[in-house]
Amino acid sequence: MGLSPQLDFWYPDATHDVAANMTVDFRVSEKDSQTIQSILEQHKMNYEILIHNLQEEIEKQFDVTDEVSGRHSYAKYNDWGKIVSWTEKIVEKYPEMVSRIKIGSTFEDNPLYVLKIGKKDGEAKAIFMDCGIHAREWVSPAFCQWFVYQATKSYGKNRIMTKLLDRMTFYVLPVFNVDGYIWSWTQDRMWRKNRSKNKNSTCIGTDLNRNFDVSWNSSSNTANPCLHVYRGPAAESEKETKAVTNFIRRHKNSIKAYITFHSYSQVLLFPYGYTSKLPPNYDDLLKVSRIATDVLSTRYETRYTYGPIASTMWAGKLEDSFPRAVKCLTANYLITMTLKPVLGGGISSPTEIAH
Repeated sequence: MGLSPQLDFWYPDATHDVAANMTVDFRVSEKDSQTIQSILEQHKMNYEILIHNLQEEIEKQFDVTDEVSGRHSYAKYNDWGKIVSWTEKIVEKYPEMVSRIKIGSTFEDNPLYVLKIGKKDGEAKAIFMDCGIHAREWVSPAFCQWFVYQATKSYGKNRIMTKLLDRMTFYVLPVFNVDGYIWSWTQDRMWRKNRSKNKNSTCIGTDLNRNFDVSWNSSSNTANPCLHVYRGPAAESEKETKAVTNFIRRHKNSIKAYITFHSYSQVLLFPYGYTSKLPPNYDDLLKVSRIATDVLSTRYETRYTYGPIASTMWAGKLEDSFPRAVKCLTANYLITMTLKPVLGGGISSPTEIAH
């Protein structure tokens, strides 16, 4: 329709991923809304307004008051300062099980912390989990915090979690895109990229998920620094992606699974996105995905779709949405999980963090 400069695409996250007969979600400013609706009607395109007042929904998310002022909460969203304090306290509370590793720093010199969780000494088999690579997807970092809480408090009480922590290590990166996350709290709730400066452009930031060294320059549609899907000036140009990639390279022999959490759409995805070819361990991935989605459905009545990216989402239109640090990884299980909601632009209520 030629509308992309006026629209903020939420699902899919870029106009070049839009296919014929596909349902899309996008944000439009109040001043442009009538014009956009008129164009849609002229083209006989059906549409539904999912959020009438985005600012009102955003203000609900900033309601992070608690019984004790300034306290971290697992039921509400936490700003970066509270998350840092939480990482310190969780290590103090479970010193035999949790340690904090600084794996690098961001463009604005904020620390990148990974929490190492597990009881086994040495280089045990490990799972790497990241949250918050896109700044505005607040439910993602909140989920990582909730997972750490559940894992630590369940040890010795829940048979499955106890067995996992006795035998394996979890590396959890609660906030991948720290600078962007801070910006989304203080300046622009819908900010997506990091906050690095771009040469010869006044536009700020790189989409960290597109900055890894796998098919980095495969699409000309991610070359514009003013787009929120900008891939950056070079593969691994960003301090955040370089820090994560270096960490994974150091532990590539022990990390057997990589799970990255996004929002929104309620899907569990595995390779591939750039081709319809199935991965060698397709049957195993399908089995794991089926079990995971069945558990979510039984416990929370939450329906997740699962499958290869190419056939589950916008077939043939999407690069693999895993952080491409997995290029150097020997992991058998590479999973992208996009959290709730199914529709509505990812403006998730904090009540959905654990679902």
